[in-house]
Amino acid sequence: MPTDQPPPPPYTELHEEGWRRLLTAARRRLERTGDALDGDIGLTTPTEAERRTVIGITGRYRLQTAKRLTIPLADLDTYLHTRYGTGLLQTLGRLHGPLRDRPAERADEASASAQALAAAHVSPLAEHDWYPAWLKQIAADGTLTRLLRRGDTALLQAAVRVLEKLPAVRGDERHSPLPLPVLAEWATGNTKALLPGGPLEQLVLRALAQRTAADNGQPAQTVPRDRAGRRTLWESAGAVTDDLASQVLVLNIGASGENIVCNWLRDAADSGIPFRLTLHQLTAADVIPAAREIHICENPAVLRAAAAELQDRATALVCTEGIPSAACHQLLADAARSGARLHWRADFDWTGLRITTAAIERHGARPWRMTTADYRSALKRGVSTTLTGPPAASPWDPALASALNESGQAVMEERLLPELLSDLS
Repeated sequence: MPTDQPPPPPYTELHEEGWRRLLTAARRRLERTGDALDGDIGLTTPTEAERRTVIGITGRYRLQTAKRLTIPLADLDTYLHTRYGTGLLQTLGRLHGPLRDRPAERADEASASAQALAAAHVSPLAEHDWYPAWLKQIAADGTLTRLLRRGDTALLQAAVRVLEKLPAVRGDERHSPLPLPVLAEWATGNTKALLPGGPLEQLVLRALAQRTAADNGQPAQTVPRDRAGRRTLWESAGAVTDDLASQVLVLNIGASGENIVCNWLRDAADSGIPFRLTLHQLTAADVIPAAREIHICENPAVLRAAAAELQDRATALVCTEGIPSAACHQLLADAARSGARLHWRADFDWTGLRITTAAIERHGARPWRMTTADYRSALKRGVSTTLTGPPAASPWDPALASALNESGQAVMEERLLPELLSDLS
């Protein structure tokens, strides 16, 4: 008895080269516009196989030299009905699964996005300009949509909780810096939620970059890629990524207390040797600076010159090395609480004015040779660099900011080195 031959696989022809792009284009159009078969689809720079396919469907032989082939969906539907007994919609469903309803998906995403943003706007941080600007930014660039599609909407609320618990963000500048694992535990219940490079850390750092830009009168900034830049962002908000990496350079500070760190500081001061303190040392030991008068500079060259020329005769000096670190803030906050007077200076540029203003507000510091007269005198002594970035105010001497704006020149504090060393001796 003869064996029946198995039927040929269904839609065999439709898996060939001439059909692949054609069916993909049809699915894409139908998913975008709905299931109406009243439009056209096209193929740019068609292959010879695709030309033969379209000719077979339409019966039009003048397509052989066309650079773009266009075919009505209705013709494709009729051909498939005639050839296989299934129309275009049913054929596409059988080949690659049901068609997506993209308009409905977009509507659902828009609704979910609006709900997520509304929940985030409930935060008390919404009163700060940078916060709604951050939310608007992540909605506009597709970040929020990607979170929704991954099912990570809760990540946005976790980021809001992290921001709400950051000391500097909530206005508690005197709070000790929070280690990231502690912050992560408080905000999410998971000590590893803020691991470097993770999605939650990236989301929070984008908000902090927006906050920093707003504070400095600058347009929105991107999150730094380097570790030091990201650490600075965290520290600006009152968190610390690594209490060993956060350091402060000091000279002749001395210390009250009986522990190894205080002993190190006293020995260094007795010898006039510069010393680096880590945030870990400052928080692990009870370190109260012994000096009652502490001068603060921005550039290490000033501290290096004081150590070389004055040694142990120099008054206590702290160097911020640019933007003050968490360790620097911790040391100076402890000193100010113990009654020390802080004399602060920085470069004569817009960043230097911001640093000094923040030090006055945060630590009650007094400007040190940061007057209009100091600036004008230093400006005459040599060639200066051009000021860059948005202007800043100088509340302790409003004429200083006006003088910088008028000249358009920055003066680094090394130019005042003779006067500074005289003050420090």
